[in-house]
Amino acid sequence: MSDTPVPRRSLLRGLALGAIGAPLVAAFGAPSVAAAGTRGPFADGTLAVTVTNDSGAAGNDAVRLYVVGTDLATGAQAHADAGGNLIPVSLSDNGSDGYTDYSIPLAGSGDTTIALPHMSGRIYFALGDPLRFKAVPDGNGNPALAYPAGWVESDPNYPVLHDFFEFTYDGSGMHCNNTQVDMFGVPSSVHLVGAADQTTGTLEAGGRGRIFAEVAAQAGFGSLVLDDLRVIAPGHGIEVGRFAADYFDGYLDDVWSKYAGETLTVHTGGADRTGRVTGGVFTFDGAVAPISKPTTSDVFFCAGALAAPNDGLTGPVAAALGAGFNRSTLLASASQPTDDPAGFYATDPTNHYARIMHAHMTDGRAYGFPFDDVGGFASYIEDGAPTALHLTLTAFS
Repeated sequence: MSDTPVPRRSLLRGLALGAIGAPLVAAFGAPSVAAAGTRGPFADGTLAVTVTNDSGAAGNDAVRLYVVGTDLATGAQAHADAGGNLIPVSLSDNGSDGYTDYSIPLAGSGDTTIALPHMSGRIYFALGDPLRFKAVPDGNGNPALAYPAGWVESDPNYPVLHDFFEFTYDGSGMHCNNTQVDMFGVPSSVHLVGAADQTTGTLEAGGRGRIFAEVAAQAGFGSLVLDDLRVIAPGHGIEVGRFAADYFDGYLDDVWSKYAGETLTVHTGGADRTGRVTGGVFTFDGAVAPISKPTTSDVFFCAGALAAPNDGLTGPVAAALGAGFNRSTLLASASQPTDDPAGFYATDPTNHYARIMHAHMTDGRAYGFPFDDVGGFASYIEDGAPTALHLTLTAFS
């Protein structure tokens, strides 16, 4: 296992919201479908991933998987088949309907096991209708893939019940998370076996319904519930006009005012960084880059002014600030990040979407915003010597 976790903000560096990646050259020679119950990694380095459909919302014959992402060797975009072959995305993959068909059907009954090659990406699962991924040229003219955007009504995948799991599987092991950063629609859990035995992402019984109901009832958040399909994250809600773009503005002003006259200490693991707001900018000691006042959108996306470069300097400070804003702890404590979840989401405004996700996980861990890994509260697990990965679509009710 690596000494430094691979959090979601760096897990999928090549994976952008609109189009990601590009082609890959090497193919992995795993069998076309791995037998259920097989353990890996296989001789070719692929890892056995066993998928169990306990959703109760659709039979195996109505569930499709899609393994898509980035070739770690080239940065090019590819998709994987059930046998673990990593296949370059090509514009010619679009069929007569204008979309690719990278789907992997589940076995007729019982578990389904596929082989996963070294790559960084997502495993999507769609219940009912198939997902429509479109091969498109990127900014450099290379083949890329337009991903589903379940928060955009004009997206062809909007009416499709779907969700996804994120991972990087490379020479240092499996690094993965069960994520709600973009949305939540299909409950699932991940079980990673290797040097350790770890499970995360498991909802409490009836958790899906409670999440939908509680988000719907939360003042200002109700429009994030899209029928019985999904709940979308507030940042995407801002993008599509379903959430207030100024939600955190007053809190941002209060934080900036507080630290214009008081010192904030950020514990980064490697060193403590102290900072104050000077001339409207948060300035820290050391080589930390000055941080401008973020917008509400920056807070929810942990981007813009809160972008966290993987530099060990500005990155950890920006991440701690992003977590403090979403958890609403920055006015309560001048020492960040705080580590007592009882103090998270305790005052308004706060990220109630993330709060509700955490509240209904059996281990209390969720990925309600991109910096939810700060302090170890995210549904993220890794193993340096993985032998099996199990994905379970858990019960809707």
